[in-house]
Amino acid sequence: MAKKEQAPDSAEKRVIIRTIGMKKLYRKGGQETAALRGVDVEIYTGEFISVMGPSGSGKSTFFNMIGALDSPSEGRVFIDEVDVAQLTAEELAFLRCRKIGYIFQSYNLIKYMTALENVTTPMAFGGVPDDDARKRGMEILGLVGLRERWFHRPIEMSGGQQQRVAIARALANQPAILLCDEPTANLDHHTGQEILDILQKLNKECGVTIICATHDHRMMNVCDRLMWIRDGSIERIARRDEVHVELAGID
Repeated sequence: MAKKEQAPDSAEKRVIIRTIGMKKLYRKGGQETAALRGVDVEIYTGEFISVMGPSGSGKSTFFNMIGALDSPSEGRVFIDEVDVAQLTAEELAFLRCRKIGYIFQSYNLIKYMTALENVTTPMAFGGVPDDDARKRGMEILGLVGLRERWFHRPIEMSGGQQQRVAIARALANQPAILLCDEPTANLDHHTGQEILDILQKLNKECGVTIICATHDHRMMNVCDRLMWIRDGSIERIARRDEVHVELAGID
C-alpha cells in the first residue's frame, strides 16, 4: 500500500487535482490489461510534482487521466473541484484549453509555423483577439528567452529552443496546471537544466502547478514531492526533503 501523502505546509494550498479509485483497463482480443489499479491522489495548487516509474508503469495513462485526455474505466477525477466525468464534450474542450497546458517529449510544434504562430494558435481557440494574442505571445516568448526568435520556424531551432516554444505554447491561455511528459528526455545535460530552470521559475514566480513525468533525477532538486508509480499503482509519495535525507544516509 502506498504511503499516505502529506499535504503542503501552507494553509493557502488547496486541492487542484484529486483522483478517487481511478482505474484504467484495456481490452484486446479477449485479454484485459490494467494500466491503473485504483489510484487515489491529491495534488495541491502551486505544487511541483515529479512522477517517476519504469516504462510501462502507468505514468502516461495517469497523465492522460488527470489531463482530461482520456476517461478512467472506474473511479473519478476532479480538476479544480469539477468532476470531469460530468462534463460535456464542449465543456471538456474548454477545460483542456483554459485550465491545462501540455508539454510533450517530442515538442509537437507545427513545422510550417513560426514560434509566435505556434504560441498564439491555442489563443485563437480560446477566443483571444489577434492583437492581444500577438502581444501576449511575444511576452511569453520573452519569458522563455526566445523573444528575438519569434519569426523562426522549428526547423531553424535547436531541440532546446523547440522545447522552449512548446513551453510557451502550453502557457498561451494562462493555465493553472502544466503537464510535462519527459520535458528533458531529448536534450543534452546543459539544455535540460535550462528547461528545468524555466519550469521552476514558472512554478515559484507564477504559481503554476507543474506535474512532470520523468526519468531525470535532477527533478529531485526542483520538485516539492515525488510520486513513484509501478504496475499501475502509486508505490510511494514523498517530499523532496525526505528523499534527500534518505540519499544522504547511503554510504
